[in-house]
This record gives sequence, structure tokens and C-alpha cells, in this order.
Amino acid sequence: MPADNLAKSALHPAPAPFESGPLSACKLDVVVVGGGPAGLMAAETLSAAGLQVDLFDAMPSVGRKFLLAGKGGLNLTHSEAFEPFASRYGAARAQVQPWLQRLGPQALCDWALGLGVPTFVGSSGRVFPQDMKAAPLLRAWLQRLRHPESGVPVRFHMRQRCRGWLGEDLLFEGPQGPQRVRARAVLLALGGASWPQLGSDGAWVDWLQAPDVPVQPLRPANCGFDISGRQGQGWSALFASRHAGQPFKTVALHWRAQGQSVSRRGEFVATATGIEGSLVYAASADLRQSLDAGEPTQVWLDLLPDHTPAKVLQAVVHPRGARSLSSHLKGRLGLSGIKLAVLHEFVDAASLQDPPALAQAIKALPIALARPRPVQEAISSAGGVAWDAVDERLMLRARPGVFCAGEMLDWEAPTGGYLLTAVMASGRVAAEGLLDWWRARA
Repeated sequence: MPADNLAKSALHPAPAPFESGPLSACKLDVVVVGGGPAGLMAAETLSAAGLQVDLFDAMPSVGRKFLLAGKGGLNLTHSEAFEPFASRYGAARAQVQPWLQRLGPQALCDWALGLGVPTFVGSSGRVFPQDMKAAPLLRAWLQRLRHPESGVPVRFHMRQRCRGWLGEDLLFEGPQGPQRVRARAVLLALGGASWPQLGSDGAWVDWLQAPDVPVQPLRPANCGFDISGRQGQGWSALFASRHAGQPFKTVALHWRAQGQSVSRRGEFVATATGIEGSLVYAASADLRQSLDAGEPTQVWLDLLPDHTPAKVLQAVVHPRGARSLSSHLKGRLGLSGIKLAVLHEFVDAASLQDPPALAQAIKALPIALARPRPVQEAISSAGGVAWDAVDERLMLRARPGVFCAGEMLDWEAPTGGYLLTAVMASGRVAAEGLLDWWRARA
């Protein structure tokens, strides 16, 4: 088999056949449902402890969202100190911090190195595999899961979509028809509702949610927003046609969060209807919560974060002679392209000719937001299985022997390695909780 086909076969394994026919109960020890990073980490932890794990996933191959996350360079984790790292999880810090104590940033780097994938710290503090790619790491991971040096090989069952409970059994639907599976223990790692084409469609909410398993609504996280322009209709047609898809570089955003002012520097992108990108994602949880509460919500854009307000005012009031305002702002302040266009988009003609008002707009241009983009477009999702539905082992209180991990729990995190680290750590913690429960029943 050619080398490239070998690589593909490692990432796209053939479905494992069931041992029994349609709708007969297939009895297994431990079932992991979901082949993302949380499910794979759980499967690895359980198989290393000597349990036979059968992993089911609806897609033809595992780790699809993991591969997408690594398309521009896999941001595995972040190098900052533990205290600021843990603070990134906001309202869910108390629940997530114990996960990080079991599998934190350094432990995750050591784990990757154990797979033959060394990491490095980028200029932003983010941590990446040395070759920046996700596929080699996933390939090595799957190889170890199938052929561990110690422990029990994981068995993979692909194209098997979980449809929920049928009595004590899980019902799966695949190419050969429906199949009932009865397991002694189950670990669910079904993801949130972002990027449904890659498998995390949130369909599990309908069959898992019950009065005794409360689920918070799945909402977009690390998402873009539609803006409300001067006429309340988003960007003007002219701005959208000329600048959608273009980045705002070397800017700062200011917004309000719980009555406090927050500022971040970076860059983001204008879309056909609004804004998205890393700087917007950093603010998205606060902005979404404000919009959900029905509050008027806006960000303030600083087009020149390296210039003081006094310096900007001095440049604006400088005599421009016969030059146009655009030429003057470009010559004195370097404003051009999309930065100049956004001023014309939001600043009326009278204010453009008023130096103090113009200088104020350059340093703090208000942009009103209308709504977050749909969860299907988001990088990740918030909401999920409520914390009071699980115990400290991440076992469902209403279903002993059923554990949850990853994005299907009610937490969120910004991009930058924080999301992936906690997803994988939760898989480790849920698996260890399952092991404790298993041994107590032995």
C-alpha cells in the first residue's frame, strides 16, 4: 500500500462489525460514544487501565474537528502560568480547575512528546506541535490506541450514530441498520453544537435531556456577531462589497463585562454582516451574555492603539491645506483601507469635520451589535449538561455508570489552547471517575 494510503487508512479506519444482528443486544464492558479529543483521551485512559473499550462515532473517522482545529496550526495549549490559565474558564473555573490539575498544559505537552510529537511555544505564548500539524499527532494517537504497549486495544465502530436509550441499552444506527448495545459503563463525549458537519450537532440534547438530567441551551461561543449599523441594518452595501473578508490589524477592542471595562489588542475580520476573528472571540462570551439579557451591546474600536488620544488629536487638527481628509489621515496617522472606510461608515459628515469628535472616533469608535452568529458557525459552544446533573467524577447522578466529558458539559473557554486543553483533561477525569466506579463494583 502506498505511504499516502497508509496515512489515510490510519485516520479513516474501516467500521468494526458487531457480533450480533440488528436489534439484538450486543453486550460490552465500556462504551465511549464520541471520537473527538475528549472521547479519545477517555478511551486511552480506560484501555491503559486494562478495560476493554468500544468507541462509537457517527462519522466515518474520528477526530474530524481536531483536524480542522489544526488546519492553520494545531494550538494544543498555552504556556502561561496556572493561575491566569485557570482564570480563562470564567464562571466554570471551580469545575474546570480540578481537570487541569489532572492534565494541565505541561502534562499535555509531555503526553504529545510521548507520541513522538515535540512542541514549541510561539511568540504569543501559544503551544504548537513542532511541525504545526494535527494529522501526525492524531495518527500516532490512533496507532497507540489500537496497538498499545500495555493495556487493551480500543475497538472502533464508525458510522454509528447514537439515537439514545432503549430501556437499559443504547441504540445506534449505522449502515447495517439499528443496533442495541448494552454496556456495563458508558462515557459520553458527544461535543457541543458547533460545526455539525464534523459530527458535533447537539442532537444528543433531545434524548439525554430529562427532568433529572437538566441541560442548559447550547449557545455559540468563540463566535462572530452581526452588527447594527447607523441605520440598524448592518454594514452598508458599499462597505460590505468592498471590505467583507478584510482584517482589522493592530487594533484594540474595548467592551463591558459585569460592569467593568475590558480591553484587548489583536486583530479581527469584517464579514458580510458583522465581525469575527480572534479578538472578537476573546470578547464573545461577555457580548453574548449581554445580548441574551436583552441589553444594548456594543464594542469600542481603537484604530490606533499605539497612539495616545493627545497624539491623535494633534495629528487631526494639524492644517491639511488642500489635501482631502482621507489623504490627511493617511499621511499624518497612516489610516487607510478598511480603517479609513469604517470611520466613514459610522461617523457622520459633521463629526468628520470636527477634530475633537473625529479624534475620539479614531480612538473609541462605537460599533453596536445585533446578535451572535448561529451556533453552527461558531468555533465552540456554551451550555450543555448542567453541573448539578453530574457528580465530581462527571457521572450522571440520574444514571449511575454513565459519565460525560468535553463540550457537552456546561462550560466554555476562549481559543488559544484553553478549549482543547480542558476538553482533553475532562476526558481523563471522566475516565478516572469511571475507573473508580468500576473498581468499587468489582
